[in-house]
Parts: sequence; C-alpha cells; structure tokens
Amino acid sequence: MVPKTLPLLLLLLVVVVWPLAVQPAPPTCYSRMLTLSQEIMADFQSLQASEPEDSCVRYLPRLYLDIHNYCVLAKLRDFVASPQCWKMAEVDSLKDRVRKLYTIMNSFCRRDLVFLSDDCSALEYPIPEATGPPDWQN
Repeated sequence: MVPKTLPLLLLLLVVVVWPLAVQPAPPTCYSRMLTLSQEIMADFQSLQASEPEDSCVRYLPRLYLDIHNYCVLAKLRDFVASPQCWKMAEVDSLKDRVRKLYTIMNSFCRRDLVFLSDDCSALEYPIPEATGPPDWQN
C-alpha cells in the first residue's frame, strides 16, 4: 500500500530539483555579455536580410561586436546614436538591446571584462572565421 503523501513528496522533489537540472550554474557577467552580443549580431544580420535594399536598415552602422576589443564600447554608442530607422520597431528593439549591452559592459560587469585589443578597424572589417581546421597535410 502506497502512502497518500508519496505522490505529493515526489511532486515536491521534482519541483525543487528541476531548476537545478535546467541551469546548473547561474550566468556570469562575462557569459551574459557574450551571449547578448551574439544575439544582437544575429538579430542585426536577420534584420538586414529581411529588409529590402532601399530600406533605412542598410544605412545603419556595421554591427560586428567583439567584447574583447576596447573599441566595442564606442561602436555600441555609435549604433545607438545613429538617426537611421528612427521609429522602426525592429530597429528600436535592437537599439534597446545594444544599449543594455553597453550598460552591462560599462557599469555592472566592468571589473569582469578584459580587453585583449583596441583595434577599431577589426570591428569594421572583421576577419572571416575559418570553417574548419587548417589542412596541415599538404
């Protein structure tokens, strides 16, 4: 015979353990900055691909983000301050997220961030990432 409280105890156990299994560790400042910058770049590329060529989106500043490059702070400020696409909902939403990333980098996570370069041209013309390992066997 099963006690009446056993199903209740099992349910309580699942409710307590489930959040621990879903996210084993809380996000760090660094992981939040990295994730948000990748999401912003993906959304910007998607916005550029979905808008027609004559749209204001093509006049927005380039948006390649490397949180390890000191120039990224100026890049974020320039993007938010750009007057193009004013009152376009998708761009306004993107600018809000860029502003949020800037605030996180400049205020909340300032001590956690290490800049590895200050090459501003790398943010304008990024080096394409390799698609696979180099062929050393030639």
